[in-house]
Amino acid sequence: MKGLYPRIKSYAQHQLQMDSRHTLYVEECGNPNGIPVVFLHGGPGGGCEPLHRRFFDPEVYRIILFDQRGCGRSTPHADLTDNTTQHLVEDIEQIRRHFNIRRWMVFGGSWGSTLALVYAQTHPSHVTGLVLRGIFLCREQEISWFYQQGANRIFPDYWQDFVAPVKEAERDKLLLAYHQILTGKNELKRMAAAKAWSIWEGRTATLLPDKHTVEHFADPHIALSMARIECHYFTNNAFLEPNQILNDIAKIADIPGVIVQGRYDLICPLESAWELHQAWPGSELHIIGDAGHAASERGIAAALVEATDRLSRSLA
Repeated sequence: MKGLYPRIKSYAQHQLQMDSRHTLYVEECGNPNGIPVVFLHGGPGGGCEPLHRRFFDPEVYRIILFDQRGCGRSTPHADLTDNTTQHLVEDIEQIRRHFNIRRWMVFGGSWGSTLALVYAQTHPSHVTGLVLRGIFLCREQEISWFYQQGANRIFPDYWQDFVAPVKEAERDKLLLAYHQILTGKNELKRMAAAKAWSIWEGRTATLLPDKHTVEHFADPHIALSMARIECHYFTNNAFLEPNQILNDIAKIADIPGVIVQGRYDLICPLESAWELHQAWPGSELHIIGDAGHAASERGIAAALVEATDRLSRSLA
């Protein structure tokens, strides 16, 4: 089983102004003359980490990573204004044009898979291939599974901590209750809710408990953007039409894609990856039998590296 590529540093960092409000942190790694690939992080509300550079052969790929609106080192932090799926798709296009890239591979996991699919369906002529992990189609049933009824039956102990910031009488509509707290003026309640929201995700992301993952999600800077932006998107159905991605699958019929999915992914259950693969003739589905949701899990990481290696050979 192949591991991740060695740690590398970025060779260039940029602060790109998207509009009068939002500035995005963007970095370039690997080979400046290599095959272009853009990495789309999860959340929405997460951010890029050094780990994310390691899914690609640095001698072969020109790796472009960026923190989406309100995330990581982009500013303003945790901001919800002009922050929709459509804005993010246009941001990706602005980045592509800024670097004078004609076509590139798109790599995304979890929410990053959602954004990658919507971007590819919007701009198919600019995409050479897709590598996707932990498929999230942003349908009501998937959002409800994790934030209302479903995953709570498997993690009742973690769920108890997740619902704690919400009054008992309001727990039948948790997204709306959380949204009120996370956009409210009480800073202490807002931060407590953000940490509860983000830690719920960190605790459930891996098949086996992983202290490092939970600590990462508990970081106040990460927790605030994850909670506020995720809740903002999910209360608005990710600004997508019902079942939009599967309905528009014909737009990417000719784009090759690799789907990597943990069998025991309880954040984004396997059903969505299966339905995507069945609808998309150009895709391969690799089910990792001993993994959950996180890209850092050994089997998932190995399958992602194998996918980028294989696609690089075909693209070359």
